Amino acid sequence: MKKSIIVVAAIAIVFAACTNKTEKTTENNMNTLTFNEKQAAAMTAIACYEAKGELMSLESAIHNGLEDDLTANQIKEALSQLYAYTGFPRSLNALGVLQRVIGDREAKGVKVLHGDESTPLSPDYDALTQGTEVQTKLSGQPFDYKFCPDEDYYLKAHLFGDIFARDLLTHADRELVTVSALAGLEGVEPQLAAHVRGARNMGLTDAQLLAIPKVLQERVGKMEAHRVAAAIQQLGISDSINDHLASDIYVQNYVDLKSSWRRGEPNTAYAQYFIGNSYLAPYDGGMVNVSFEPGCRNNWHIHHKQVQVLVCVYGRGWYQEWGKPAVKLEPGVIIEIPEGVKHWHGAAKDSWMQHLTYHKDVQEGASNEWLEPVSDEQYDTLK
Repeated sequence: MKKSIIVVAAIAIVFAACTNKTEKTTENNMNTLTFNEKQAAAMTAIACYEAKGELMSLESAIHNGLEDDLTANQIKEALSQLYAYTGFPRSLNALGVLQRVIGDREAKGVKVLHGDESTPLSPDYDALTQGTEVQTKLSGQPFDYKFCPDEDYYLKAHLFGDIFARDLLTHADRELVTVSALAGLEGVEPQLAAHVRGARNMGLTDAQLLAIPKVLQERVGKMEAHRVAAAIQQLGISDSINDHLASDIYVQNYVDLKSSWRRGEPNTAYAQYFIGNSYLAPYDGGMVNVSFEPGCRNNWHIHHKQVQVLVCVYGRGWYQEWGKPAVKLEPGVIIEIPEGVKHWHGAAKDSWMQHLTYHKDVQEGASNEWLEPVSDEQYDTLK
């Protein structure tokens, strides 16, 4: 008799859990953002870095998201969804980063909330019908891509049907992910603007939309923030910060740098040691991306008790040691600067140049000694 009571109780608990899951899904109505403010910010950075393919920054963003109690399955769901927007290669690379982060954290005993998984779709689920309804709501009107019926079917039945029907993320959650990812891609502004409108249609509030470019400015980059801010401004949504992020003044000196590497902030702390303007974008682990505008170069200088490494990632420039010919800097060129060697580096006259830099073999008392500028006469001889 006691055994029967236990079995009945267990069945009741399972039934209650299933009932709660169904009620939760119904109450959410798929049109409510389920992330809190910190989680939304973390997911914004994760999605944007996935789209940009910057895996080191993505790894850091995933750690931040897990610390803010995003579940591993929520992040996995978002990265899986993004294959439809950024392609399988970036999606699979990002999922590999997530898998590694989870493994590393669990090996160290650091928290990982795995969370719920999506509820299986019912046997009578109709992807095309479901997807057509979702796409119509997102677009604000029926949409048929008659030029390419196959693409129209994929959008309706697979993206807005099979993917958006999964209930682990709401439609509002998914549109935050999509907008954040498209912000990281150059040349897709029409799709970004459409999804900003769609995000509003799917339940994101104006305040939640306005938070996206602000997070991108703080955690990813200026151009990414500008793209979303400009799309939001088109809807007539306005506040002083977003208007600034959307302005041409905000992005002046940025649009001419066609690089996937972040420009970063003006290098004001070391401006006295540079001719022209340079910008710094720090990464985890002590590495920094330095961007030099055309003609910009630093003074002759010496690193004491440390070795500097330069990795050129964009554009064209120069590296020169005292008493030696200048060496061309082009993407893929790596320079290891011995301790105590007088040198300079900078951009070519007609090209931006970006290099990553870090120091190794750092000893106690390491320092930089800044010396005289590289004169125009010296610089102008370089061809």
